[in-house]
Amino acid sequence: MKKVKEHAGVIVPMITPFTEDGKIDLDSVEKIIEKFIENDAFPFILGTTGEAASISNSEKYEFVKFVCEKFAGRTKVYAGVSSNSVKESIENAKAFFDFGVIAVASHLPSYYPLHPYHMMKYYETLAEKAGGPIIVYNITATTHMSIPLDIVDQLSMHENIVGFKDSERDQERLDKSIELWKDREDFSHLIGWGTKCFEGLAKGSDGIVPSTGNFSTKIYSDLYQSILNDNLDEAAVIQKQTEDISAIYQKDRLLSEALAALKVMMKSVGLCEVHVLPPLTNVSEQEAKEITIKTNEIIEKYNLS
Repeated sequence: MKKVKEHAGVIVPMITPFTEDGKIDLDSVEKIIEKFIENDAFPFILGTTGEAASISNSEKYEFVKFVCEKFAGRTKVYAGVSSNSVKESIENAKAFFDFGVIAVASHLPSYYPLHPYHMMKYYETLAEKAGGPIIVYNITATTHMSIPLDIVDQLSMHENIVGFKDSERDQERLDKSIELWKDREDFSHLIGWGTKCFEGLAKGSDGIVPSTGNFSTKIYSDLYQSILNDNLDEAAVIQKQTEDISAIYQKDRLLSEALAALKVMMKSVGLCEVHVLPPLTNVSEQEAKEITIKTNEIIEKYNLS
């Protein structure tokens, strides 16, 4: 069995539940994180799935403080600090570490196109000034830039840079990155590509960051444990199930549309309401009905809990 690193396992990029008037729904936050804990998963709040780009800074502080205080000693809390303002990312990271997060993650500032040199300097600056562990986050779908693996490898030598979450859809890149870091005890590779959870873990990745884990956390916990136990046949079956579930809200939808659809699925099992923040919009009433029907069917098909 592979030795489990500090930053490993199932880290769910948590949706941020909202009330109808756009406030963070803390009652639903509790329900969702309790479900994560019950299934040995960890919350990653204020990421892409969590609509962090649409949440005010003051609300971010209140949110992180609430989660860290409420679940102190019960789970590892990860938080996003991505911003086009490097100063804001640093200030947020410092505050979040004071609240109790175990690490912060940041994708590139994305208003300006960046040269690899700029990318390197950004993460070095964050690592030097943030005051705690940093996870480099590569998501080309929103930043429209790809962090070269040689840059990540150089950054991995910094004592405060502890991991790399990669959401880029590139098979060669995935294979190369796992080979680079699978044997590094001080640096974790985390998969942000849902259809590659099984394959990546089987090849030596340390953890998965599946948005569908918001709806069904247990299935990803089962997948991860199957890999740890070298039960690859079982893990392959579970992977296919996760893809069937994910298709309900992801198929033929933009990321911005999929987040609203995911919340419809979560409402159907009593985890939160469907509200998203502008510029995102809720799905139509008819679409919500169709998603709910498919959700109920998949719950019965795979006996989900």
